[in-house]
Amino acid sequence: MKKIISLLMMLTVLFTLTACGNTSTDGPGAAAGGTTLVYGSGDYTRINPAMDEHCEINLLLFNGLTAHDGDNQIVPGLAEKWEYDEESCTYTFHIRDGIKWHDGEAFTADDVKFTIEAIMDPDNGAENAPNYEDVQEITVVDEKTVSFRLAASNVAFLEYMTMAILPKHLLEGEDMQECDFFRNPVGTGPYRLESWDQGQSIVMVKNEDYYLGCPKIDRIIFKIVGDDNAQAVQMEAGELDLVLLDPKNAQNFADKDGFTCYDMITSDYRGILFNFWNEYWTENRDIIPAVCCAIDRQAIIDAVLLGQGMAAYGPLQRNIYDNAEVEHYDYDPQRAREILEDAGCTVGENGFYERNGEEIGFVISVMSGEQDRIDIAQAAAQQIREAGINCTVEIPVQMDWGGQMACLIGWGSPFDADDHTYKVFGTDKGANYSGYSNAKVDEYLTLARQSDDDAVRREYYAKFQEELANDPAYAFICYIDANYVAKSTVSGIASDTVMGHHGVGIFWNVQEWTIEN
Repeated sequence: MKKIISLLMMLTVLFTLTACGNTSTDGPGAAAGGTTLVYGSGDYTRINPAMDEHCEINLLLFNGLTAHDGDNQIVPGLAEKWEYDEESCTYTFHIRDGIKWHDGEAFTADDVKFTIEAIMDPDNGAENAPNYEDVQEITVVDEKTVSFRLAASNVAFLEYMTMAILPKHLLEGEDMQECDFFRNPVGTGPYRLESWDQGQSIVMVKNEDYYLGCPKIDRIIFKIVGDDNAQAVQMEAGELDLVLLDPKNAQNFADKDGFTCYDMITSDYRGILFNFWNEYWTENRDIIPAVCCAIDRQAIIDAVLLGQGMAAYGPLQRNIYDNAEVEHYDYDPQRAREILEDAGCTVGENGFYERNGEEIGFVISVMSGEQDRIDIAQAAAQQIREAGINCTVEIPVQMDWGGQMACLIGWGSPFDADDHTYKVFGTDKGANYSGYSNAKVDEYLTLARQSDDDAVRREYYAKFQEELANDPAYAFICYIDANYVAKSTVSGIASDTVMGHHGVGIFWNVQEWTIEN
């Protein structure tokens, strides 16, 4: 039960942070002078990069020991270099000179050790904990040197050292879920928090001591705007400078003077998560392939995403280890009915299948605020009903992660294949919000992360995808694009970078951006 409560807390925050920001030279805080960019953002309850992964604001306020470049490759971050001792499975990182926290305190190796140990602590309930479960020992060699000894090789470890480091001097002994620090965060990033008006705006000013150089834009404001439609209206009115919109709203800016549209590729997929903690799937797990076959993915892409995206059959389609030969569950309503009938289901008086006197059907829960997610769920539910399964959609005020039947989930990472697979599909891992468990999936994901041999990794990720297709955790639907709209006065956005979940990643080079007054 404790795990379910922790997952509920994590997901409540995760789905709150679904929208992205905007910019304006006339927005809140502009009176302080200099250039200001206003970003249209969903609301935040906290800024906690150790516990919550999908937070666009993290890249502005925090840094990791490593970082990603525009090609999503690992480059030095707060650590200027590192070594790996293969015999002892030990990484040693050397921190740059002169790094300071936004409050002026020196950044040290103790901060690194504190942060990763906090994430690893099971009492803190971090969804990122599986990324570090093979860490056996963290040693502070000196103020600028820290080493990590692993139980076994993990080729993704440098990816996970992009994790935002938190200040030990402000968080030691505090509650890592509830501490007020996460509403007044202090980091090392290109911007520092100036003010936070809950539900209205988050104002950040440039960090003149930033290790990659002082940012060119003086101030960035995350203006809190409730949903895609309202964000589009404010963008049109000139109140925002940058925003992530759903495709239908974004298309309205395609031919308008003064705006630039960025249709950016992502690794971000959507699918129906089946909640295996709900007893319904104990009895009806065998009908999930029928649900998968009932979905016309291309029709959803055309109608909801206006053709921007691609049909999904698995979690690694944007990755070098994608196995395109797995079962795709292509749209085939007749096959869906055959699967149901082979499982002993018969059509009832109302046209839906029944088994043992019980109607076959389920509810897809969708959090409010992200219109394309709602539209995808409603379109998929209609298609599933047409195949004889009574599927409906609800938009609850708060998601019930322990009790819901299913939800319209999103995941996907543009980084190493271990990211968003091991912790998402592994039994009892921190981001496994479906209660999915498959011993073969666990085995293949573990073996894949422990090898740096490309052929070995390719073999085990192929087997992982085959087993996931044989025993689906989700009904995969589509990969979506990230439709950013900016005023044409904003320059420096790297349009070719593959974005992550929720379009996160656009701020990776924000210190280079400029905006004209």
